[in-house]
Amino acid sequence: MASTAAPRPKGWRLLRVALSNRKSGTMLGFGFASGLPYALLIGTLNAWLGEAKVDLATIGVLSWIGLSYSFKFLWSPLVDRLALPGLGTLGRRKSWIVLCQIVLVLAFAGLAATDPVHAIGTFALFAFLAALASATQDVAIDAWRIDVADEIAPVELLSSIYQFGYRIASIVGGALALVLAGRLGWPLVYLLMAGFIALIVIVTLRAPDTPRGGQGALYAALGEAGALDPRARAVALIVVGLSWAWAIGTIAHFMIGMLSPLPPGQKHPSVGDFTRTMAPWIVAATVAVPLIVAAVTNALKARGMAVLTGPDTRKGAVRNAADHLYVALVSPLAELSGRLGWGVLVVIGMILTYTLCYNIWSSFAFPFYLEYLHYTKDEVAFASKLFGIFMTIAGISLGGFLFLRLGRMPTILIGAVLPVLGNFVYADLAEGAVHIDAVGSAIGLKALFGLFGFDERMIRLLLAISFENVSTGIAGAAFVAYLSGIVSKNYTAVQYALLSSLTFLIGSLGRGIAGEAFDLYGYATVFRWTAAAGGVAVVFVLLEWLRTGREIKLSEPTGQIG
Repeated sequence: MASTAAPRPKGWRLLRVALSNRKSGTMLGFGFASGLPYALLIGTLNAWLGEAKVDLATIGVLSWIGLSYSFKFLWSPLVDRLALPGLGTLGRRKSWIVLCQIVLVLAFAGLAATDPVHAIGTFALFAFLAALASATQDVAIDAWRIDVADEIAPVELLSSIYQFGYRIASIVGGALALVLAGRLGWPLVYLLMAGFIALIVIVTLRAPDTPRGGQGALYAALGEAGALDPRARAVALIVVGLSWAWAIGTIAHFMIGMLSPLPPGQKHPSVGDFTRTMAPWIVAATVAVPLIVAAVTNALKARGMAVLTGPDTRKGAVRNAADHLYVALVSPLAELSGRLGWGVLVVIGMILTYTLCYNIWSSFAFPFYLEYLHYTKDEVAFASKLFGIFMTIAGISLGGFLFLRLGRMPTILIGAVLPVLGNFVYADLAEGAVHIDAVGSAIGLKALFGLFGFDERMIRLLLAISFENVSTGIAGAAFVAYLSGIVSKNYTAVQYALLSSLTFLIGSLGRGIAGEAFDLYGYATVFRWTAAAGGVAVVFVLLEWLRTGREIKLSEPTGQIG
């Protein structure tokens, strides 16, 4: 008789389980180690820059360090295959995790020692090194979680514990960092956070690890009869690789130019001009070119051209690395476009735009609260990072409930529409919160929050953050479920990694022009523009709903008259 799976623990019971054995305890530490740098670099850092009166255009360009998290799958083959000299004896995954944590400690110490007003270029370099190390650490930790999972510590439990540690880190790197900054100053706060990461190194050194394995099934399949010939794969990989390299190089070159000191009398280039002229080409290089290459490889295989006529068992370091890159960069889109046909354009369009309206301005939340609305660090710490996290969790839970009651596409549509409305809420907050006050009074929320001692000004912030975080929580839950459902079971890990990375591409690029626009036009106007951008996602969701509905209709058996 099949055994029933035990229910997954939650809340503090999850914490007790996390500390019950070595693997789950280590996973809690690794979740904290992943979440802390992200909170400090993609949110809290901008509060420091805003307080230092760094202009929003520069903050927008510096926020492009977040692309490290979007592009991390590009160097995942290196993390998976390369044994680090000296550190390699620590273990396959541990060696990379320790290296990244050492770099994070040094990078945060460098940030603490650098004045962003007088040395923004050096400051940006330390921030970029920290983001690169953090993204690389995530690759190694994700692989470690899958590698060490067993019956006592299954991957589902380890994933829950990871999220628990990640949320603790978001509070430490967000709320606690803001509160401490008001008392100690930003340099000491980042030095303290470097100390937290240094403590996690001890956890990493005591972690279990797994031996280096051989090729997986996806890589072995490349050597089977009917697969693309290695030379054809090499050409496809070179085209896609050069496209990605050009895109990353173009962004890096502009960032360096924007953040470098200029001779007297010269001005930095316009972020808006760069985004308008180059962003479409960057998206083409990272999305359109790989899609075209994927379609060509599918066509070659369908026609039996440039394919293996027998098994290819040749191996080697170069071949293994090339196969891994091919599986990471070409195979996921080739499988997706082969399965969906022209429908892949709707799917990719939806993935690129779904989180657009709130990803564009999310990096400017702290400058908006602190410098524009003049809330205190303690108020923002409570509203955004403590209260806000509970609202996000509520949104995620509501998203799961809606998914069960309404179905996939209706919930995804709700998740696309609500953040658009959330941007209008923030536009109203920027202009004095007239409508927030009216709605809050009408539905009794102002009175409810007032019972807890909040004044009218704080209630406005709490109401705006409530709507925004519940909305993005629903959207996030819906979209993760959508991505999980669209990927192939044979390509789950690599396809999900690539598609989830593309989710943040346009939003991350748009932060540069958003920063300049905030300076030129003000927050309220830009919030309305980003709401309009969210309307593009709504259109793609409706198109995807039509596409999936047509697929379901075509798959239904037709009745026969007998």
